[in-house]
Formats: sequence, C-alpha cells, structure tokens
Amino acid sequence: MGKKSVFTFKYKYGFIGLILILLLTGCATNEPIDPESANFFEHYFILPFSIIIKYVAALLSDNFGLSIIVITLLIRLAIMPFMLKQMRTSRDMQKKMKALKPELDAINEKYKGKTDMDSKMEKQQEMQKLYQKHQLNPLSSMGCLPMLIQFPILIGFYYAIRRTPEIATHSFLWFNLGHTDLILTGLAVLIYFAQSRVSLIGMDEKQKKQMALFSFISPIMIGIVSLNAPAALPLYWAVGGLFLIFQTIISRKLITR
Repeated sequence: MGKKSVFTFKYKYGFIGLILILLLTGCATNEPIDPESANFFEHYFILPFSIIIKYVAALLSDNFGLSIIVITLLIRLAIMPFMLKQMRTSRDMQKKMKALKPELDAINEKYKGKTDMDSKMEKQQEMQKLYQKHQLNPLSSMGCLPMLIQFPILIGFYYAIRRTPEIATHSFLWFNLGHTDLILTGLAVLIYFAQSRVSLIGMDEKQKKQMALFSFISPIMIGIVSLNAPAALPLYWAVGGLFLIFQTIISRKLITR
C-alpha cells in the first residue's frame, strides 16, 4: 500500500503539473514583453529569458531556432542534477518500501475491514512507528523540490518565446518560427509520447496499468496547444522531450549501478 500511494502520487503530480502549465500558457497573452509594465514574474523570469534568446540568436547569426534549442538544452542541463537526485531518492525509497512490505501487509491485514475512527488512528500510529523504526519518510520521495525549481524557469522561458516578437520574423529548417507547423507539431507529440513510455520502464505491471492513461495526456495536450501556436513552441517541446528521454536513460544506468 505504501509503495503504491507514494510513487503513484509522485508520477501523477508531474503530469498534472505539466497539464496545468499547458492550460495556463494556452490562455496566456501574446503581447510583446514590456520592461516598463512588467509585473514581478514578467520582470524576473520572462524578460530575462527574452533578452537571453535575442542575445544568443545574435551570437548565432540571428538564428532564433538554434537559440531556442541551445537555451532549452542549457536549462535542462542545469535542472538535471536535481532531477537525478530526486530519481535516486525515489529508487532508494522504493527498495526500502519493498523490504517493509511484509510488515506493512501485516498491519493492513490486522485492520482489514475496520472502518471506525479509533482503528484508523491506531493503524496510522503503527505505520508511523514502523517508518520511524526504519528511519523512513515516504514523503521525501515525492520529489517536490525539483518540480518547484523547474516550473517557474520553464514557464518563464515558454512565455519568453511567445512574447518575443523577433522570433516570429525568422525561419528555421523547413518552417517559419512564427507560423503553425503540422510536421513539427506531430514530431513534438511523438517525442513526448515516447518520453512518457520510456518513463514507465522499470515500473511493475500494476503501476504501468495505473499510469497508462497519463502517458497519453501530455502528448495530446501538447498537440492541441501546438496546433494553435507558432512553431517556436513545439520546437521547444520537441527538444525538451528528447532531452528528457536521454536523461531518463542515463539516470537509470547511473542509479542502477
């Protein structure tokens, strides 16, 4: 029970966070960022990224496509140590919870069918004593810190792409960064679907079944938003999704050593 609730919550939390980001950004303004009227978040997160995008593009002969790719990779690399630490913590917690399973099952069996408040309180106390005995804190595996760190950064960069008008005046590869591109949208959807499937590797069959629906949600949401957005945004998602696949594969090799 403990293992299921902790890791299911963490996995769902990540997808729900992504969905909230997509919904919020889908309703965001496309007005160019204005340093004079910028609020706190705009001034300290969106505006700096807009300046960085234009600066890096200038270094790359006004190639805004490459600028978005470079900055996306740098952001993901900066966040990667936090994500790897969280993954290692989760893996260690999973091993400990597996070792505790017989004792947890015994407690669950002891209070099976008892729904009165006193029994629930006693069960909770016994489980807390068991965790204390083994110096275990299930909440520590939920990995909120890396998510709290990355959300404002990624949202800020997302808004900066939308609200930097210079981007829309340039092309990259076969598409115009300011126009919707169906091919790039399809690639972003496929990449995020592949990433969601890779993230299921190593889970037991029960967890895979529980998370199966969530592996479709983020690609669908990204596809819906990208169909009504300039190509610069699915470019950003495609690069980020490829990096997440790479990060997941590398992390599993490092953590399982």
